[in-house]
Amino acid sequence: MFGRTKHKLRQEYDEYLLDAIGIATEDWNRSKQTLVAVREADDELNAVVELAAAKYEFLYREARRRKVKAHFRTSMLESD
Repeated sequence: MFGRTKHKLRQEYDEYLLDAIGIATEDWNRSKQTLVAVREADDELNAVVELAAAKYEFLYREARRRKVKAHFRTSMLESD
């Protein structure tokens, strides 16, 4: 009776965590591509890439700690 809402909240926040990991991955990849595309990389650009990597690693570790698994649908994989 009391554990039901706790499980539902945990599942909901696990979904938020997975969404945040996806966004952080895209941000990190975009930052790395920008770093490669720019001819003269300065310290600020390097800091942006390192920050994006740190955000992704933090979220990834949190997902591992919570034992969150991502379930991909085949419709998502066959979008090519």
